[in-house]
Parts: sequence; C-alpha cells; structure tokens
Amino acid sequence: MESTKAAPPCTIAVFGAVGDLTKRLLMPAIYNLACSKLLDDKLKIIGLDHNDRTTDSWRTELNDALQSFTKSTGAEFHPDKIDQATWGWIARRLEYTVFNFENAGDYAKLAERLGGNVIFYLAVAPRFFGTIAEHLGRAGLLKESDGAFRRLVIEKPFGSDLPSAQTLNARILKVAGEPQIFRIDHFLGKEPVQGIMPLRFSSGIFEPMWSREYIDSVQITAAETLGIEERGAFYEATGALRDMVPNHLFSLLTMTAMEAPGSFDAEAVRTEKVKLLDAIRPIAPDDAARGQYGAGAMDGKAVLAYRSEDKVAADSRTETYAALRVHIDNPRWTGVPFYVRTGKRLARHLTTIAITFRPSAQRQFPDAPDIKPVANVLTLGIAPDQGFTATFSAKEPGPVLRMGDARTSFAYKDFFSEPPAVGYETLLYHAMTGNTLLFQREDMVDASWAAVQPVLEAWKTSRDDILEYRPGSDGPDAAAALLEQEGRRWLPLG
Repeated sequence: MESTKAAPPCTIAVFGAVGDLTKRLLMPAIYNLACSKLLDDKLKIIGLDHNDRTTDSWRTELNDALQSFTKSTGAEFHPDKIDQATWGWIARRLEYTVFNFENAGDYAKLAERLGGNVIFYLAVAPRFFGTIAEHLGRAGLLKESDGAFRRLVIEKPFGSDLPSAQTLNARILKVAGEPQIFRIDHFLGKEPVQGIMPLRFSSGIFEPMWSREYIDSVQITAAETLGIEERGAFYEATGALRDMVPNHLFSLLTMTAMEAPGSFDAEAVRTEKVKLLDAIRPIAPDDAARGQYGAGAMDGKAVLAYRSEDKVAADSRTETYAALRVHIDNPRWTGVPFYVRTGKRLARHLTTIAITFRPSAQRQFPDAPDIKPVANVLTLGIAPDQGFTATFSAKEPGPVLRMGDARTSFAYKDFFSEPPAVGYETLLYHAMTGNTLLFQREDMVDASWAAVQPVLEAWKTSRDDILEYRPGSDGPDAAAALLEQEGRRWLPLG
C-alpha cells in the first residue's frame, strides 16, 4: 500500500460518532490509512451525534478506545502499540458537534461549515438512514458543484426485506444519484475476498474447472463462537438470516459464482454480480433451516441460552443460526447446490468457501483393496486463516497400493506483507477515491432480498417451535438434514 496514491482531500462527516462501529472499526481504519500515508493533509473529520461531548472529550474517548485494543486479543484491531505521532495527526483533524439527526436546523448549521469534497458516513441505526439522507438533500448538502464530490456511505442492514429495501432505495435516490451512494459490506473489504476474482480469472489452473461439469457442490460458512454480545434489541428484530445472508454471504457467493466481467471496471463487475443474483431461484422454505442456541458451556465457561439474554423475549422465535440451499439457474451452475450457513455460539470462528469437486468418472485403481473415498475440496479461507487449502488423493508410501488423503495449502502471510487492517481501510479509501467496485448497487440489494423473501415470509408466519442447538456444536440437526437428503454432509467446523 506504500506506493498507492493518497486519497484526495475531503471532510468525513460521521453520523453516529460515539457509537461502537466508529470506535471499533471506522477509527482504526482511519488510523491504519494514516499509518500507510494514504490520507491527505487537508483531511477533516467531523463527528456528529446526539450525545453530549466536546471535541476534546471525543478525542480522548477515541484515543482510549484505540489504546484498549492493544490489550484485547479478541479485537479486530489489535496493534502492539498506537503510534502517537500518527494519532496526533488524526486528533488535530477531529471536531465534534452535538447533533439531532431529525432537526433541519442542525443540517443548516452543518452546511455553513462544509465546502469542497465531503463524505457523509452513516454509522447509525438503520431507522435513521432515510431520515438523514432526506435532510442532507433538503439542506443542499448532496449537491455536487465546482468539481467537488458529495458521497453517502451507508452501513448495513439496508432494509429488512425486499419491500423495505425498495422503499429505502426510493427515498435516498430522490436526493442523491446512484454514483453518490456507497452501500457498504465490510466482508468485501477483506483481502481474501478481494482475491477471489484474481484467483479465478487469472489462473489457468482453476477457471477451466469452475463449473457444473467439475464441481459437485459449494459450501459457504460464516460461523461465530460469540453470542449476541449485549445486542439483544438489535438481534431480536434482525436474526441470523437478515444479519448475514443477503449481504455478507451473498457477497461471497457472487464473487465465487459470477461470470468473468468484460473488464474489472466497477460497473462491469457489479453488472455480472447482478446477473448472478438474478439467476438465484427464490429460496423455498423447504430449502432453509434455522435454530437458536440453548444454554451450555464454551471454553469451560457457562453461557446463557439466547432466550435468557438481555432484551430477548422469553419465547423468542428469532433464529441465531440459518442455513440455506441455493440453486443458481444458469448454464454454469444448474444442478450445483450452494449451501450457505451462519450462526452464533458455534464450534469455531470460521469464514470459508469450500468447493467440492466431482469424483473421477472412472475408478482408476480397481485392484487397490482399501481405496477410501476422498472429497476433493478446495477451501478458500477468509477468516481467521487467509489463503486456501486443497485436499486430494495420493498413494501412501509402501509396496501395497493404498490411497490416502493429501493436502496442500497457501497462506497470504507466507508470501505477502500485509499492513494491519480491520477490513474497512480499502472500502473507506475507495469511497474517498470514488471507486464503487466493492459497494452494492440498488439492483444488487433488491435481487439479494428477493432471493430470501420466501423464507422470511414463511418463518414470520410459521408456528413451528424453533429448534435449539448446543453451544460449541456445528448447529441444529435440521441444517445437517438439508445436505443429508442429497447424500452430502457439511464440512466440520472443528
């Protein structure tokens, strides 16, 4: 990143400046970009929130948060130390203003302070997305003139289903043009995810086999060991499917399954992603499974059942685990099931894409007495291990023909020097430089929600009791049945 050109000068107006996302991800990303010399000296960061703070107290709060991450091994941002010169450079550019997101007068005052390039970063609860965008539009703050840009970065979840996403898009597009809107999905900021297209399309090894002729099935997994972490109110209204599938997991699916774009221009790539999403057959309720974690123990410590968590209903029907069987109706993938799963309190923290190849059409060694079936699997590691692992058959040493499982692997850290990152650095840099490649377009959002809408509606009206699964397990039995009925199994998490 050292040779990359610095972003243009701009002001970043952060709505939700004292929130968890700003402290945990956005500010660490800004710090890492500053360390890499990718921010212009004229950068300014204005924090906007309803909480009573001063500029000095906000600076202190952010500094304390960054310092705390040096002692927290579980944090996404975990530097050995905070470079005080770099932090001082950032701190001098921080300003804080007490701000009411629903007060037109506050936007008028903000307009008096802004000029030139501006990014409005909405690190707020989803209920404020449309409200803030409309107020910015009415105050003239999204109007671009004299070659300066005005951009709107919007966090997830973008809607809670297809109708709400369409309504939100309509509200925002009345005040901003599509090129101004950067709907963010931090999974696309992860280096291994960005590496999927080069791995596929620049390799004569993988791309010729990347189709239904050679691939049996694909499993996409985003498993977490954590529970809901004091976010009961948010999670009760959201659940695992809404929280992870139409955005994060479908982002991984599109990168894995899309056709090669005519170029790597942002619009060419995003158009191919839309074609892939449009080819997803609306997911039937029978192709979905859900569960909810019960009480138990993890790492020798007792953990509460989901229904016993703070701000969760005692009879909650919100899923903490979701698994789907996805069918893609196009020439490349017809007949190849894509299985996606995500959940809380599972056996391991793991995000992977596992491609299982079809077995050889002929039995090459009919006289070998103890050949055992081997799943020929290419597993792309997204987190925590970044790289890929391939398993294949090989002859075991010795005078008798015995086949064994062999493995080869590639790890990014063994070949590349990667600067510290939380996944937001590339996305924020692209927002400042105007590159929409890693952001969702309106039609991508709509197509993603359309695919899962039948499941959302079925789960909303279903009276079936939600199945409980044991903390530290691979999930509920119903998820295993999705694959077993087709003679397949989930790859183990442990």
